[in-house]
Amino acid sequence: MKKYIFGFLFLVLTSYIVPPKDKLEQLLLPKINHTEMNTLGLIGGTSWHSTVDYYKTINQSVNDYYGNNTNPPLLVYTLNQAEVHRFQIEDKWDSIANMLVVAAINLNKAGATSVLFCANTPHKVFDVVQKQLDFPVIHIADATAKAIHEKGLKKVLFIGTRYSMEETFVTKRIEDNGIEVLVPKEKKEINELHRIIQEELTYGTVTKESKEYVLGIIKKSIAQGAEGVILGCTEFPLMIFQEDLAVPIFNTTEIHSKAGVDYILKN
Repeated sequence: MKKYIFGFLFLVLTSYIVPPKDKLEQLLLPKINHTEMNTLGLIGGTSWHSTVDYYKTINQSVNDYYGNNTNPPLLVYTLNQAEVHRFQIEDKWDSIANMLVVAAINLNKAGATSVLFCANTPHKVFDVVQKQLDFPVIHIADATAKAIHEKGLKKVLFIGTRYSMEETFVTKRIEDNGIEVLVPKEKKEINELHRIIQEELTYGTVTKESKEYVLGIIKKSIAQGAEGVILGCTEFPLMIFQEDLAVPIFNTTEIHSKAGVDYILKN
């Protein structure tokens, strides 16, 4: 009789000491509490291809954090890119700023406590937009500068639209963090990079010739001392990958998305 009693006790005790693997993993996962997450708004559509990458990266990162399919409280407002491009050509940046303000306010009314622009170029009117809001906009340059510092680099190349290469609304904010930023100087290079973005990448089109052209500009800058390259248009990651180069690539889509994740998780 004692033999059976001891056998039964042994089974009971060992079932508590060594729980099944799936039960153990559940015990080790963070407790899921949506009130612990901030609600973030994405102002996308410029282009929708890169906006999809923002949405995917943010959701996947939160899934990875919780170790399951927990999704974040994330809202998306899509701008009309054709209208944005028209205002750019007509130099009506005040109209673009108004579009962003309207989008941000609508996202805030829906519950977002912070927003981000899913592209570099809209940051040209960042200050104008931020002044009209009583909640924060997460700046792409701040997140990028932090990522560059983490790699210990001091000099990088920046490529993007004509507006972001010829003006300093992104590059100066990075330089203010003690990083030297190079940009293409030749007008024909600036125009061709802009054309590739506007006429190809925003439509999801990637050609071998255009990719070789962009890589040629990057490699020329590396020869001039660039230690890394900022893909300062959120469409460039559709074309240029880390395996294409020997120096670090700073994918602003991914970097900015991760800054959004930090906000959501209150890190």
